[in-house]
Amino acid sequence: MDASSKPTCRVVRPGSTYDGRQGLSYFEGIAAETVGSKALCMHIVTILPGARAKAHLHESHESAVYVLSGEARTWYGERLEEFADMKAGDMMYIPAGVPHLPANLSDRPCTAVIARTDPKEQESVVLLPELDALAK
Repeated sequence: MDASSKPTCRVVRPGSTYDGRQGLSYFEGIAAETVGSKALCMHIVTILPGARAKAHLHESHESAVYVLSGEARTWYGERLEEFADMKAGDMMYIPAGVPHLPANLSDRPCTAVIARTDPKEQESVVLLPELDALAK
């Protein structure tokens, strides 16, 4: 997106996917790279049965998750000591800087919309490999 273009409304039809540093594949959506957004991004992720992300956090950026279908568990906290189970229709708020790790423990895919206050989406991802084994 050319930064000098006049801002306008844009429709994005998810088609292309990209692999995030978190270890999951995302459908391309709203981001600085696709529409020139300045303060948010929104993507769709499908977590296959048995798949999980890498432990990570988003520095200085909040996240919101809305589960469209399926079920997922997200471990969170400084040592991933807490978890929340979500199903279709549930939403989750993740404050900036909070370590988390989503996973699909079910036998069906889980699809969710993810929105963040980071327009470049992957820019604020900080991997926390020392926490990966703590989510059980």
